[in-house]
Amino acid sequence: MKKLGLIVNPIAGLGGRVGLKGTDGPEVVRKALALGAVPEAPTRARRAMHRLLPLKEKLLVLTYPGTMGGDIAASLEFRVEIVGHPTGEETNPQDTMNAARAIIKRGADLLVFCGGDGTARDVYAAVGDRIPVVGVPAGVKMHSGVFSPTPEKAGETALRYLEGEISGTRLMEVMDIDEEAFRRGEVRARLFGYLQVPWAQGLIQGAKVGSSPSERYMQTAIAAGVVEEMEEDTLYLIGPGTTAKSVLAQLNLDGTLLGVDAVLNRKLVGEDLAEGEILELVAEYPTKVVLSPIGGQGHILGRGNQQLSPAVIRATGGKPSLIVVATPRKLASLQGRPLLVDTGDPALDEELSGYIPVITGYHQRAICRVTH
Repeated sequence: MKKLGLIVNPIAGLGGRVGLKGTDGPEVVRKALALGAVPEAPTRARRAMHRLLPLKEKLLVLTYPGTMGGDIAASLEFRVEIVGHPTGEETNPQDTMNAARAIIKRGADLLVFCGGDGTARDVYAAVGDRIPVVGVPAGVKMHSGVFSPTPEKAGETALRYLEGEISGTRLMEVMDIDEEAFRRGEVRARLFGYLQVPWAQGLIQGAKVGSSPSERYMQTAIAAGVVEEMEEDTLYLIGPGTTAKSVLAQLNLDGTLLGVDAVLNRKLVGEDLAEGEILELVAEYPTKVVLSPIGGQGHILGRGNQQLSPAVIRATGGKPSLIVVATPRKLASLQGRPLLVDTGDPALDEELSGYIPVITGYHQRAICRVTH
């Protein structure tokens, strides 16, 4: 019988939709809950584990009780062994590390964890590269290269590894940033180490690749084209990232590099907006959404812009409302891989799939495939 370790960080990504850009620390968690945030990590972990149901009769799941994994595995009728217990009522990084150590001690063949960059850091601190791991994406930032693009692909990766279809592994980066600096619009990324990850093209997202100073000319050209085509009395939601934010610079407007801002008739009408604030604006005006893919990964929705939730995208009109912008270098960093969506709503992800024009320069476009 194969042994699978499962760790769920139930608060991962809690602050995304309410604009908090992460949930590091109990105070931020409490603030996120007060703003109406709803935990999504357990649902995403369940979606990943559902892909492992073909192995249910020959798989033992090693995990912690309750929302850290036990409830999810039991609800899907896997065989479950509880290997420890959280240290308090609220889970914390120490619980993740303790669980990882207990799982490796019990001889797990693979560890699946659900969380963000902070969870990846905790897993690395506990076990290093002694066990293959698969990250189920549930955080806000996810700069690390250890996550699958979607929960379903994380489950597929785990299934194929346990069945022997994937035999090779790669050491992938564990990256994290200073959340306090991130909320001030500063990106301070740091490499913490490497985790061993089962490798198959398209099933692991890889690490984020940032923009280089040499791209600024192309970003300016892209922004000029977007601004020239802006329509009167139409709301423009400007997503995170230097390419998308170059539109604000073209309009001589300030905004937030890492948040979602709103422009109406070339004036800034909302800055660093949360999901609820965006929905109020979208209800009043026809809306377009300016997005830029994450370099090296390709996500246009579901990474760092969870404020642009399924409810928001549906309210704007879905795929026709999206304006995707990317420099040629950023598209080249994908090495032919498609753009990705991981909104948390599989039905919406399917609706957004297909082909979409991407603005790559002044009056220049490329047609790119979108998948999930």
